[in-house]
Amino acid sequence: MAHFPEFEVVPAVDVQGGEVVQLVQGERGTEKAYGDPVEAARRWVDEGARTLHLVDLDGAFEGERRNAPAVEAILDAVDVDVQLGGGIRTAVDAISLLDRGVDRVILGTAAVENPEIVEEIGAEYPGAVVVSLDAKGGEVVVSGWTEGTGLDPAEAAARYEDLGAGAILFTDVDVEGRLEGVQTERVRRVVDAVDIPVVASGGVATLDDVRALRDAGAAAVVVGTALYEGKFTLREAMAL
Repeated sequence: MAHFPEFEVVPAVDVQGGEVVQLVQGERGTEKAYGDPVEAARRWVDEGARTLHLVDLDGAFEGERRNAPAVEAILDAVDVDVQLGGGIRTAVDAISLLDRGVDRVILGTAAVENPEIVEEIGAEYPGAVVVSLDAKGGEVVVSGWTEGTGLDPAEAAARYEDLGAGAILFTDVDVEGRLEGVQTERVRRVVDAVDIPVVASGGVATLDDVRALRDAGAAAVVVGTALYEGKFTLREAMAL
């Protein structure tokens, strides 16, 4: 577990149209904007973040990395681990980002459509692929959470571990962005299926939610809306 030696709280910097936004259940049109991505990144690092979770939302929906300038600016501005997802569709894309200084690439749709991509990237950068398994109603969904795959999240996680994934990012879409709490049983199933770190995402509203995900075995938790809305501070969450 090289990436997360101890439990981590990872702030999300989701970028759409050059701005930080948070969506409710991943649906376009539900976004609330929170300003400049570089300012947000700097703020979280100043508050003690050791890792940042960057997502190019336009890339996730359209398959093209539209917010590359914002990502570049963040890489230049901060000196912590950065994991990046959204619109990374080929091994060449992923490797060029890792060459540029991204620490881990997050693959969702690309990994589901072409599992071998995980091995291909891992050959150059072992353990640098985080496979994103987003679950809605108990099945993995892709393409910005719009298409079902019929895959069971725990079974899929084990398969990607065999292919060399360094970690699994498990997002519970049913509770994502709603600030209504987490469903730990779903997270625990994925944790129990693999030996690599599982990063939990979706639904965190309180410090108790952070604690519950830690106790369910998550190696880290990604927090977005709750931090931006001031439900608790990053320092308070990290003190857990």
